[in-house]
Amino acid sequence: MSNGVVVKRDGHILEIKLERGKVNAIDVQTSQALATAFKELREDNDLRVAILTGGGDKIFSAGWDLKALNDGEMQLDNWWETDDYGEGGFTGLTENWMLNKPVIAAINGLAIGGGFEMAMACDLMIAAEHVEFGLPEMPLGIVPDAGALQRLPRRIPHNIAMEMFFLGRRMGAEEAAHYGLVNKVVPKDNLMEAAQEWAASIAWSAPLAMQSVKEVQREIECVSLESAFHKMRTDPMPTYRKMLKSNDAAEGVAAFVEKREPNFKGE
Repeated sequence: MSNGVVVKRDGHILEIKLERGKVNAIDVQTSQALATAFKELREDNDLRVAILTGGGDKIFSAGWDLKALNDGEMQLDNWWETDDYGEGGFTGLTENWMLNKPVIAAINGLAIGGGFEMAMACDLMIAAEHVEFGLPEMPLGIVPDAGALQRLPRRIPHNIAMEMFFLGRRMGAEEAAHYGLVNKVVPKDNLMEAAQEWAASIAWSAPLAMQSVKEVQREIECVSLESAFHKMRTDPMPTYRKMLKSNDAAEGVAAFVEKREPNFKGE
């Protein structure tokens, strides 16, 4: 795929890699290419999980392409309306409310600004040991409004998030893991191996069950416990409803009773 996005299929796994210059900055065209990849993930029934990473071992993504912004190729005021970043918002992921298939971020280097926001939009985050996360928007006179303002204070302690917003300090991979922002920290040479191992485990599992987890979690976030039960049982959650009546559910139970490996088909 052009525009700095390389896509590779490996069985049920889709690998998506940013390969755009030295810092993997994201302009409108690159965001659209990412959105196309995530649309393929969502619509292809043979795909069950994706791995998102960057080229090299220095920078996962520096986020917005500030040169394109400075040249007028991208807009700042109401940017979500004036430029078409593709289905799913910035990077095709930060506001992708229809994607129920899991995405693993294999963070190979610095995740800065919009690159950090893209990583937080993934479901699982594996970081190389040298990775740092940062939000340098304040000195630029702007704010990280493509996901960091919305997500970060929900993922780590509020005051630590404020440090990152106001002071622009970077957070290392180990500290991020301490707060639960990152699932796992590995040596850089083992990064893709670790991500592929997790992806293979997800791809082996029942697809509708995996997708139901994401669908339900998205719908019940930030509501009371009682309301969460009510919403799960009464709101239109098509993947969850389909899972309850699926052949895969019957197959999983039968395989357990018969002491054999299940054969899940996503139906």
